[in-house]
Amino acid sequence: MTTYQVEQSPASPRTAALDALPCRDSWLRLGRAFPDLRIHHAAPRTGPGWTTATALAGDRAALDAMIAFDERLGLDLYGAPTRPDVTAGFSLHRYAWPVALAFTLPWLLERRVPLLPPSRVSINRGTGELTARPAGFHCLPDDPAAARPDALVVPDRPALDAALRTALAEHFAPLLDSFRPAVRRGPRTLWALVTDDVVDGLWYAAGLLGEEPRAVAELEALLTGDAAAAPFVGTPGFRGPAGARSRTRVSCCLYYTVRPAELCVSCPRAR
Repeated sequence: MTTYQVEQSPASPRTAALDALPCRDSWLRLGRAFPDLRIHHAAPRTGPGWTTATALAGDRAALDAMIAFDERLGLDLYGAPTRPDVTAGFSLHRYAWPVALAFTLPWLLERRVPLLPPSRVSINRGTGELTARPAGFHCLPDDPAAARPDALVVPDRPALDAALRTALAEHFAPLLDSFRPAVRRGPRTLWALVTDDVVDGLWYAAGLLGEEPRAVAELEALLTGDAAAAPFVGTPGFRGPAGARSRTRVSCCLYYTVRPAELCVSCPRAR
């Protein structure tokens, strides 16, 4: 083959994977299906409207500013102020739901788990955007990108699932420590909230992408409710057939304190 022929030949899947940005395809696919949430493969931003996860984990002023955003949002949505601890819980949920998707979508769609410590993530609540720049990623041996210098190859799917739980836990642990005084809940309750957001976020996004049955099965295998899944709490608990599935949350979002007559569909108080 001549040099010209090599230069004009399409890139092999392996070469393309080495050149591409890991996990970005999953995030782009989400943005096309759900324009209200866009995840950019980019460094953390600090301009107007942006807050870094590092600031939320370590700067009380940044955390207070995000909770104040939700206080104003609550007035707009409900016409009355919400309890301070409830507002802080809503704020944590509105952070955890989209950020968890930055991890779980590549795991579901590409069999890749990005490493995203707080120093690698920022959020803009006003525009529905995240930035995420992985420090590396876990993948399986047959992944075309396994030869990348930032790839951390694991032997099999159980190991990839364990890598996802660890990556999520390492991201959220300092955030929960920061939110805890404002939310006024213990660690188990806060991890239950994160567990629900991991499940509900991927379940919703997978439904938009035509991947709901696979997501349900894999979430059940990921979050088993035993010591192997710690610090996550409980199981996804799906029930019912495809198209009519439901689940009961393992945490309570406290929405009933705002609208007592309007329990959430998955409210544990309705058991």
